[in-house]
Amino acid sequence: MTSAAAQTAARVSRLALPFTPALPSFITSRVSASADLPSDHAPHVRTATTLYRLARLATSADGATAALSVALRELVATFGADAGSIALLDANGSVLRTDVQIGQPAHSAPFELKSGHGVTGWCVANAKPLLVPEVASEPRYISARPATQCEMAAPLGEGDEVIGAIDLESDRPRAFNADDLALLTLAAAELTRVIRHLWRQHAFEQKARQLESLITIGRSLVTKLEPQELFDTVVGDARQILQARACMFQRHDAATDRLRLTAFAGDPGAAPSQTEADASACLAAAALRTQKQIEHLDVQTPGFDTLADLPTTPLVRSVLLTPVAYEGEIFGVLSIFTDRVHRFTNDEKRLAAALASLAAVALQNTRLYARVFQSEATLRKNEQLTTLGLLAAEIAHEIRNPLTVLKLLYGQLGIEFPSDDPRHTDLRVIGEKLDQLEAIVSRVLNFAKAPARLHSLWPLADIVTDTLVLVRLKLAQAKIQIRFEAPPGPLLVDAHKGQLQQVLLNLILNATHAMPAGGEIALRLTGDPAAQPPLATLDLRDTGSGIPAEIRDRIFDSFLSGRSGGTGLGLAIARRIMLDHHGDVTLLETGPAGTTLRLTLPLAKPAGD
Repeated sequence: MTSAAAQTAARVSRLALPFTPALPSFITSRVSASADLPSDHAPHVRTATTLYRLARLATSADGATAALSVALRELVATFGADAGSIALLDANGSVLRTDVQIGQPAHSAPFELKSGHGVTGWCVANAKPLLVPEVASEPRYISARPATQCEMAAPLGEGDEVIGAIDLESDRPRAFNADDLALLTLAAAELTRVIRHLWRQHAFEQKARQLESLITIGRSLVTKLEPQELFDTVVGDARQILQARACMFQRHDAATDRLRLTAFAGDPGAAPSQTEADASACLAAAALRTQKQIEHLDVQTPGFDTLADLPTTPLVRSVLLTPVAYEGEIFGVLSIFTDRVHRFTNDEKRLAAALASLAAVALQNTRLYARVFQSEATLRKNEQLTTLGLLAAEIAHEIRNPLTVLKLLYGQLGIEFPSDDPRHTDLRVIGEKLDQLEAIVSRVLNFAKAPARLHSLWPLADIVTDTLVLVRLKLAQAKIQIRFEAPPGPLLVDAHKGQLQQVLLNLILNATHAMPAGGEIALRLTGDPAAQPPLATLDLRDTGSGIPAEIRDRIFDSFLSGRSGGTGLGLAIARRIMLDHHGDVTLLETGPAGTTLRLTLPLAKPAGD
């Protein structure tokens, strides 16, 4: 190639960017008039046209493999070759594997060549193009096609970083010359840019899909309240998003230091033969001990066959082990298997780590939800005990009045009998039993009162927030939205926190019964320091069907219930507790659009005031 031609080709190569929208007019005119051009202009047109067509593949090809296929057809036609191939290096950079080929026998399999072997391998190893005018005289030539007489190859890559090679063959000796090799080298450089662009685009698209999958998985995991359902979801999603042959989660029992297969997704033949074993006898032990990701390239090599958590089938080859831990506590190990020797990329490792972190957080959530359920059950039990206590107090209160009358009448009778008269003893026993009954009644009434020592200063907003945490799951299941509007500053009350929570629970649960198809509960807390005494007001509004008109005036009466299965004590107890706190609960409004109840409590002075 002349120096002028080389300069022109270099300029065109720099201009042939992957996103050129259309063939420039000067190239079009030259291509259309190429038959009339002097012979020394023909290489310029061929160079520009070839490089432009390759550059367009960056936007027109459907993926890297499709681009290589189109590019190879273009190059075979441009150089009049009888056969050609494009080979790429494997992940280890040691073996060339044919990606696309033309002109090979129909029965021939994709060719594999070690780097440095053959004409193509030499190009890759040395990052240089090579022209072999006659293969019969070339010692580096390895015959893959008997008819080949001439061959040339150029590396794909930039500088010393080579990713593969283009190889063209002809059935005629000396079919290619130095100008052809120079153009093939330019074409290889352009095709390298195209392939890298398509790879980056594919990587971005894959990361976008993975990120979308992670978001979907994260939303799904937070709804799993049963640990087994959580583990099954994690291994299934991990297998799908990483396109693995199998995936499993082994739960670690810290007390016994054993690993137990808890969830598995994949080919049944890829499951481990033992479902539980000592951690020291398992492949997952390394990830468990170090709390770091561990990768094994090929578990079918000697030394792995004695491990308890590996299958005996050759269906799995490479494995990535990721510990599932939360704040230093390790729950187990997530294992991801492939059915081929595979070196996990950094992106795949980060993806596995993200899945393990999501699983750990979700598992911790299941624990917290279990505690919430337990706390709610405890409060419910306390409510039942309070109900019994208040019921006993009401009975004792009703007994005390006639008992007082009896004592007064007995004392005024003035009956006296001689000491040796049996009736004297009877009168003494009657007096003692009346005193005993009064003492019992007094103890019941005193027991029903909240001990003053259990009262302390509490920010009322904190009591409301803690109560909402207890019922948020029940509200979510009932499709009820909760909204709490808190004041800017703290409103302190002198109260028994558990009893106030019991009042709020009762009102919120009553509201849920009024909204069987879902709805909204809104709480608004305000303070009025200027009132006498200063008051805190909490309005609780629901969007239920309202309270029936016939019982609105009596909703705080004992044993009055507007629903089947109700005891009729909830609101009565709530009001009793509020009155004991020198506050009250009142019905503000009710109707088809909903009900609003108002709680009022006296504000307490901060400590030190």
